[in-house]
Amino acid sequence: MPEYNTKEVEEKWKSFWEKEKIYKFDLKSKKPIYSIDTPPPTVSGKMHIGHAFQYSQMDFIARYKRMKGFNLFYPFGTDDNGLPTERLVEKSRGIKAKDFDRREFIKICLDYLKKELPIFIQTWKDIGISCDYSLYYSTIDNHSRKISQWSFLDLHKKGRLERRDAPSMWCSECQTGIAQVEVQDKEIDSTFNNIVFKVDGKDLEIATTRPELLPSCVAVFYNPKDKKYKAFKGKKAKVPLFNFEVPIMEDERVDVSKGTGIVMCCTFGDQTDMEWQKAYRLPIKEAITKDGKMTSLAGKFQDQKIKEARKNILEELKKQELLTKQTAIKHFVNVHERCGTEIEFLKTRQWFVKYLDLKKDMLRWGKNLRWFPEHMKYRYDNWVKGLQWDWLISNQRYYGVPFPVWYCEKCDSVYLANEKDLPVDPLKDKPPVEKCKCGGKLIGEKDILNTWFTSSMTPTIALKLVYDKIEDKLPMNLRPQAHDIITFWLFNTVLKQNLHYNKNPFSDVIISGFVTLEGEKMSKSKGNIIEPVEVIEKFGADALRFWAASSKLGEDINYQEKIALTGKKFVTKLWNAANFVFMNLEGYKGEKPKKLEKIDDLFLNELNKVVTAATYRFEAYEYSRARFDTEDFFWKEFCDNYLEIVKKRIYNEKGDKKISAQYTLYQSLLTILKLIAPIMPYVAEEIYQKYFRKSEKEKSIHLSNWPKEDKKRSEAWTKDRSLFEFYSILDQVRQEKTKKQKSMRAEVILTMGEKDKRKLDGMLEDLIAVTNAKEIKIGKFNVEVL
Repeated sequence: MPEYNTKEVEEKWKSFWEKEKIYKFDLKSKKPIYSIDTPPPTVSGKMHIGHAFQYSQMDFIARYKRMKGFNLFYPFGTDDNGLPTERLVEKSRGIKAKDFDRREFIKICLDYLKKELPIFIQTWKDIGISCDYSLYYSTIDNHSRKISQWSFLDLHKKGRLERRDAPSMWCSECQTGIAQVEVQDKEIDSTFNNIVFKVDGKDLEIATTRPELLPSCVAVFYNPKDKKYKAFKGKKAKVPLFNFEVPIMEDERVDVSKGTGIVMCCTFGDQTDMEWQKAYRLPIKEAITKDGKMTSLAGKFQDQKIKEARKNILEELKKQELLTKQTAIKHFVNVHERCGTEIEFLKTRQWFVKYLDLKKDMLRWGKNLRWFPEHMKYRYDNWVKGLQWDWLISNQRYYGVPFPVWYCEKCDSVYLANEKDLPVDPLKDKPPVEKCKCGGKLIGEKDILNTWFTSSMTPTIALKLVYDKIEDKLPMNLRPQAHDIITFWLFNTVLKQNLHYNKNPFSDVIISGFVTLEGEKMSKSKGNIIEPVEVIEKFGADALRFWAASSKLGEDINYQEKIALTGKKFVTKLWNAANFVFMNLEGYKGEKPKKLEKIDDLFLNELNKVVTAATYRFEAYEYSRARFDTEDFFWKEFCDNYLEIVKKRIYNEKGDKKISAQYTLYQSLLTILKLIAPIMPYVAEEIYQKYFRKSEKEKSIHLSNWPKEDKKRSEAWTKDRSLFEFYSILDQVRQEKTKKQKSMRAEVILTMGEKDKRKLDGMLEDLIAVTNAKEIKIGKFNVEVL
């Protein structure tokens, strides 16, 4: 019996699928279309185990739908514009973007992608992701840039865009404005510092975690319900070290239980500071530069990094006896999700999508989606309800999709590109007019569009690969993605498609979880990384996918090697079972017997039940249950029971009795292969091609029809359960032989009641054969091992 060679099998069928275009979308086909808005993985290094986990799960559904007779629109894209790719190139080349001319750095990025992308994409092919790779897009290619820039023009036309000078979130490490969606909460160790302000020569203690913002203090606030500070109303407080005065004011937003119950307002420490500044028309004083250093307002602390200045200012306050108390605390701060740097609030000129007036619409759009699992909708809803900022879409970086915008040097008027000229680069392309109406020269926008502004257009980007008009192609059928980017990719895509087309981008949403190792989220910095390539090398791609199918949608899963090992054992058993079956199908021509033996008929009823269950599970995106049901049936019913039951009939019988067993073996093995094909495509293809291809019409099992439920067999299964009586007796015989330490070939004498014996009418010959029964007596049930 030939051994199963994982590497050879995978290489063979990868090449076959690509050469024969097995997964190609057919624009001329009359089959119903099933469309998937595939998440474009970020090109920020190698595929990680989370990618393998999530993409395998979406591919289970894609392969199932293809076998159900759909024409799959299943493109593949890569998200390779913006900050992630820029940082990857900086790290891999040991360079900094700011040290280069913008055009030169962009060329470096594009050259890097040209070399790395084929390697990156190949790993998706290696794990058997059945996308149509000829329908490929990159979020930085001309096609995507054109659509992203069109989105900008369309939203501008609809009055949804605004360019304004305003406080906005800023990352001093990446040196760019960032949107609310790019912010994460991170718990850090910090210190509440009680600092002495002077009011008419008296001490007023104010607690703060950020003493470095003292130079930008513009007011002091207390809650009007807090009587202990009423005496300070209308007075001024002198800011320590920097010796300027600020007004003391009342506001109900002050938390009386926090710190000393009185706070300083700095421009800008947080969201509340910004609200106060706007409400009371306070001055704006900037203490921090765009690269995270102190400004000239900080006096002798100028040019110091934020944390350095914090330390030195606290030391100076101690010296001057102006620091009365320090309390160690843990609290949450906002950090940039790309680099983990604590964000600052700086006044900068940025482009925003105005959408805070659409919260009710956003909630309605989310409600109209079908969520799997359903509870994930709450993350979307909570995000919408917690929105405080319009969407900042401009980044002060080098590499990405340019704004299709020029400005007048004199009057700052905005000039937009003509749609027919897209995509454009305003730093090198001519503006739409020679000069401004005021006579001023036009200069191109240097900022780039936030990467999510482009990624949120993936339904349009994908559909426009094959269709000129896409409104009637929306919504797409499915959006698969991980739960951590519900607020990023899903929310923004729902928003943009509704703003552009007044339609949701997709109907169904399936949400996958995280992969952990020993209960912790995997992280390169922690060194607890499992590479998919290593798993494939050791166990094979089917085993990796088998592991990915062990988790329900939305559930985080711990990587356990033993599950991948179980997957490998399953592949080996399936291969060995197929070889055994076809060794005994020699000479069988595919004919159906005039009459099926009873046990064969009942076994096919049981198999039909598994088909019904697996179909139901896949329709509900419950691939893990479909895999379990199929695997369980294969091991227990097919291998442990049925193969053993029909051995002697196949070896010794002739005519219809043998043909009945052969027909059942052929049909049941083919059905099992089809049921497991979406999960384990390589072994399913190998066995199909080796044994079934010559008699089945489809050139790949992945183009064959999904098994259909036979309603008559479903009814028959509910009426006749005698197969389980058979299995029960067989189990008891096996247990008795094991107990007596006898071979399974040992003879037995069976004793059973007349009624039980009648239940097994038509199956007694098979029972005698599989148990090696010398005799069946009537009486109280008993197994006598000889």
